[in-house]
Amino acid sequence: MHRRTLHRLTLAATLALVATGAAHAQQTIRLTAAGGHPPVFLWVKLIDEFFIPEVDKRLAAAGGKTKIDWTRAWGGTLIKIGSESKGIADGVADIGFVGTIFEAPRFPLQNVSYFAPFGSDDIGTVTKVVNQLQHDVPAMGGTWTKNGLVYLGGAALDSYHLWTNFPVNSVDDLKSKKITAPGPSANWIRDTGAVAVAGNLNTYYEDIKSGVSNGVITFATGAWGAKVHEVAPYITKVNFGSQFAGGIAMNKGRFDKLPPEVQKIFRDVGDEYSTRFAAAQAAAAAGLLKKMEEAGAKISELPAAERKRWADTLPPIAKTWAADLQAKGLPADEVLKGYVEGLKKNGADLPRDWSAK
Repeated sequence: MHRRTLHRLTLAATLALVATGAAHAQQTIRLTAAGGHPPVFLWVKLIDEFFIPEVDKRLAAAGGKTKIDWTRAWGGTLIKIGSESKGIADGVADIGFVGTIFEAPRFPLQNVSYFAPFGSDDIGTVTKVVNQLQHDVPAMGGTWTKNGLVYLGGAALDSYHLWTNFPVNSVDDLKSKKITAPGPSANWIRDTGAVAVAGNLNTYYEDIKSGVSNGVITFATGAWGAKVHEVAPYITKVNFGSQFAGGIAMNKGRFDKLPPEVQKIFRDVGDEYSTRFAAAQAAAAAGLLKKMEEAGAKISELPAAERKRWADTLPPIAKTWAADLQAKGLPADEVLKGYVEGLKKNGADLPRDWSAK
C-alpha cells in the first residue's frame, strides 16, 4: 500500500476514534439539593427518594451524556426554613423545596389559598388550580424568575385541621385559647376569640408541651412527623382545605447552563413529582390520621353548619389581602377570582365565596 494512502487511512482512523470518544464523553455536573425540613416530611422525602433518582434514571436512559453528582443537605443543615429561595438563588444550594407559605413577601400571589380557607380538600385540585394560575397570570408565574429561580413542580398539603389539648365542639371553644398558626393561617382564627402564636413544624411539639400554645392548625402528614398528637390528642377535622405550599425550584443560572435535553428531564420529572406528591400525600394523610387514633388521639369532625359559621365569623381576609397587593401593583383580584372559580369548576363546595366578600 502506498505510504501516503496508508497515512491517510491511519489519520482517518485516529480521527474516528477521537470523535467516538468525544461522543461518549460524559459531563458530570455537581448539584446540591437542600431544604429546611428533614426528609420525614413528604415534600422533601419525594425529592430525595423520587425526584433525584428519577432524574438520574432518565439521564442514563438518554445515553448517559450527562451525569449528576448530588450532595444532599436536608433538615436545615445548609439552608433554614424560610430562607430556601434566597439560599438557592444565591447558590448556597442549587435545588430544593421552596415553601412559599414561609416566604410570603417573596411569593405573595402563591399564597392565595391561605387567604381563602375552607376550600377544597383535594390536593390534586389545589395544585392544578395554582399551577394553572401561575401559567395564566404572568405576574404570578414570573415571581420565581424574579427571585432567581426556575419552578419545576408544586405541592399542596393535605387539608388543615385542628390539633388541641382540649376538646373542640364549636367555634366558641376557641375563646381565650392560644393556637399556633404559621404565617397566613393565623387569619383563620381571627375574631374567634383565640390568640394566634407563631411557629412551624419544627416547634409545634415543644410549643404545646411547654404551654406556649394550646394547640395548632396543621395537616395530618405534618402533624405525624412532628408527633403533635402526643401533646395535642384532640383532633378536630375542621377542613380548612388543602393548601398550596410551594414547590421544587432550581437556581436559574445553574438551570440555564444545563443542556436543553437535561432541562427537559428536570421539568418532566418536576411535573411527575406534582402528580405523585398529590396521590402520596392524600394516601398518607388518611393512613396517619388512623395511626394517630390508634395511638390514643380523639378524632371528631366539625359539623357542616359550624364550619360555615366559622368561615362566616372571619373578617374578609381574602379581599383585604387582595386589596393590599393590588395597591402594590400585583393582580391579586385576578388571582383570587381565578382560584375560587377554579375550585368551583372542580366540584368544590365552598361555604364562603372569598372573591365576593
